[in-house]
Amino acid sequence: MKIRVIDLETTGLPEDEVKAICEIGWTDVAETGQLLNHGSFLVNPGHPIPPQTRAIHHISDADVAGAVSPTQGTMSLMNGMIPGDMFAAHNIAFEQAFVGGGELPWICTLKCALHLFPDAPSHSNQSLRYWLGVDNDDGFNPDLSMPPHRAGPDTYVTAFILRRLLMIAPPHELARLTLAPVLLKKMSFGKHRGTAFADLPTDYLRWMSGQRFDADVMHTVRHHLKERGL
Repeated sequence: MKIRVIDLETTGLPEDEVKAICEIGWTDVAETGQLLNHGSFLVNPGHPIPPQTRAIHHISDADVAGAVSPTQGTMSLMNGMIPGDMFAAHNIAFEQAFVGGGELPWICTLKCALHLFPDAPSHSNQSLRYWLGVDNDDGFNPDLSMPPHRAGPDTYVTAFILRRLLMIAPPHELARLTLAPVLLKKMSFGKHRGTAFADLPTDYLRWMSGQRFDADVMHTVRHHLKERGL
């Protein structure tokens, strides 16, 4: 089986009114961790690329003129995929907002890294790259990792992060962790940003328990309240 790591460059965020894919990248990884095929191609989003998103990936309207449509690009991601294969991305919620979930299972390298590398100073793609030291891994080609914020290079870096995850857990376990809530170590927002959840005041945890934060935050809050017998 293989795991197809994908990354998208887009003209907007999932919550934006106007957004579409403007580049698709992929890197195939064998269950053993061996890197297989990789590549990328431009996509015509069907509307002008806003300057604020162009500032991230530097893809211009001229670059995508004559490129395939988002529908054609999304369909091509299934080329060569068979039952038993998987998709992966660093934060699958973003990619799935544009390509859908499909019938094959997914691995979220961001979610799995939160589970398995809780002490990382940051769980962004590039931060994990340098914290894990994947540039020193066998077969890593720094030329294929550049430039960042382009679909092909980003999947290449994510593929090496995935290889490290596969050293700890098999694909089916990573797929399970993708769907499991994370027990977070530190607050990432608010007045207690950077504080360990274990050190938060009880009153603050109680207040958080009545809010609508994301599933990982709520899971962590409930865990620490239970630890305190509440």
